[in-house]
Amino acid sequence: MTDYRHKKSLGQHFLQDPTYLDRIVAAIRPRPDDLMVEIGPGLGALTRPLLAHVQHLHVVEFDRDLVPRLRQAFPVERLSVHEADALKFDFSSLLSPAATGAATTTEKGLRVVGNLPYNISSPILFHLAGYADRITDMHFMLQKEVVDRMAALPGSPEYGRLSVMLQVRFQVVKLFNVPPGAFNPPPKVDSAVVRLAPLPAQAMPQHDPALFATLVAKSFGQRRKTLRNTLKGLVDEATFHRLGIDPQRRGETLSIQEFCLLANSRT
Repeated sequence: MTDYRHKKSLGQHFLQDPTYLDRIVAAIRPRPDDLMVEIGPGLGALTRPLLAHVQHLHVVEFDRDLVPRLRQAFPVERLSVHEADALKFDFSSLLSPAATGAATTTEKGLRVVGNLPYNISSPILFHLAGYADRITDMHFMLQKEVVDRMAALPGSPEYGRLSVMLQVRFQVVKLFNVPPGAFNPPPKVDSAVVRLAPLPAQAMPQHDPALFATLVAKSFGQRRKTLRNTLKGLVDEATFHRLGIDPQRRGETLSIQEFCLLANSRT
């Protein structure tokens, strides 16, 4: 599969350094009976070591030129190749009896891994957040800047909508950085590996997830403006006072719990 030409339009940068591949597999700790799916397997550099640990692996690949190569390189009883766009793929379908070979729907959660294309990484993360209750954990290689935003704390320059929308659903832990030279072709930015583990539903209760998302988006839509202005029409002065949240604060200073309080006050 080494004669493949990388496609810039798909943001393809394939990890090839065995040291970092080993570190990723060690961080994932795959087990034989894991229900695991890899997004964007590319040339199979991570697929191979994963298959050394799990009995069966699902992969979701968008590049139609790579799909037949993957199917030829790995036995069908070990690897299921789904030719699909990860942004539209129904990950819950992998929990069905047809996908797992079980008589009934499995109670296992999905373990999701992948080297995500930098140009669509945030939309994929938001898409996967919708399956949080059916996921055990996720390990991704992403642009370092994105990982820093995902794991950012309130009050930091990196803290924003992505931070809140992921941390309300997941524990986000940055694991380690990966230099451009570990990839082919080398990207122009540093990368990082991150782990996301779903939080219990009661940890960050959202009575109305759609309203929560709207409130967060508006809070960060104009970062220099105060909550009084950005949330006008959504949260009134009396509610700010009752919750003990100063309306003169900016969205970037609010904790995840405070965002939940504001959103839940509307339901």
